Amino acid sequence: MENKEFFAALADLVREKGISEQEFIETLKNALNSAYKKQFEGGAEVFVDLDPEKGTMAFKAVRYVVEVVEDKDKEIALEDAQAINPALKVGDTIERSFIPKDFGRIAAQTAKQVILQKLHEAERDSTFSAFSDKEGELMEGTVRKIDDKNVYVELGDKKIEGVMLPQDKSPNERYAVGQKLKVFVKRVKNSGRSSQILVSRSAQGLVKKLFEEQVPEIAQGLVEVKEIAREAGHRTKMAIYSNDVRVDAVGACVGNKGARVNAIVQELGGEKIDLIVWSENPLEFISKALSPATVISVTEVGERSAIAVVPDEKLSLAIGRDGQNARLAARLTGWKIDVKSLSSAEKMNLVVTEEDLTSEGTEQD
Repeated sequence: MENKEFFAALADLVREKGISEQEFIETLKNALNSAYKKQFEGGAEVFVDLDPEKGTMAFKAVRYVVEVVEDKDKEIALEDAQAINPALKVGDTIERSFIPKDFGRIAAQTAKQVILQKLHEAERDSTFSAFSDKEGELMEGTVRKIDDKNVYVELGDKKIEGVMLPQDKSPNERYAVGQKLKVFVKRVKNSGRSSQILVSRSAQGLVKKLFEEQVPEIAQGLVEVKEIAREAGHRTKMAIYSNDVRVDAVGACVGNKGARVNAIVQELGGEKIDLIVWSENPLEFISKALSPATVISVTEVGERSAIAVVPDEKLSLAIGRDGQNARLAARLTGWKIDVKSLSSAEKMNLVVTEEDLTSEGTEQD
């Protein structure tokens, strides 16, 4: 049967929404098949063939040729089948064309469902495609919803939803519906119904992107962020390096009267930030990474393992509350660091140099 107006309307929709015509027709065909199997003669095998070029639809009921009929809706006896076509044998199929009852109503309902599904998929794919290059970037959003576990954030002009999982929340932050947030886009995954944009306030990348936003020298490549170690909500150590002898890396990141670094500290809810000058000498880098403590010496004692000696009165500062300062220094440098006081080192006959390798960094107490 012809229905050129139906196919003309589909063609207009395909062009307008940018949907694949072949994929759309195939989906609609499968949906019509499913709909008519439920409607036609108690469950016969029904197939719908759509030909958009000719503007036709063909409806066929299929029965299988068998010796003994057990399901009259789906099977036909060999004797009856050969009365129609003597060449038929057991295992063959026989087709009968038909025009279904309530064709208009069923077709319209089914087409509507498929169209809505395809429009939703096309919109989702388009949106996620637009966001695919945002992975690893900083974005502004608005908290839309909060449940027992997750925070849902509307991102960008299209207000697509980003999900902040429990591990991506900063432990010292409390979120509220309507709150404006800067978030780090951790991952954009498009896998059908489970498509998600995962955002974070605890990722190390958030700190780096905030500095890139505040410090032109980083965005221009004059100052390079080498490493970051972070315990979100508490403290971050960031190793930086100047690629231009005329540019002071720490000064650039701190800004005039601390304006740049303080803006980032405020954005992170008061999280402390240590700026460490990176060194290609690992022992010197370890000494600086233990800032704000003064380090007397660093001695390599094994593969990527060192002992750092500090004045007795600086031991607690070097280790930090609950070991945080030493732990972050180890993560920043990639070395195992054993922090010893000077008196303890002398009792252990550890070699200590006279040179005071004072850390070249800045910090907020």
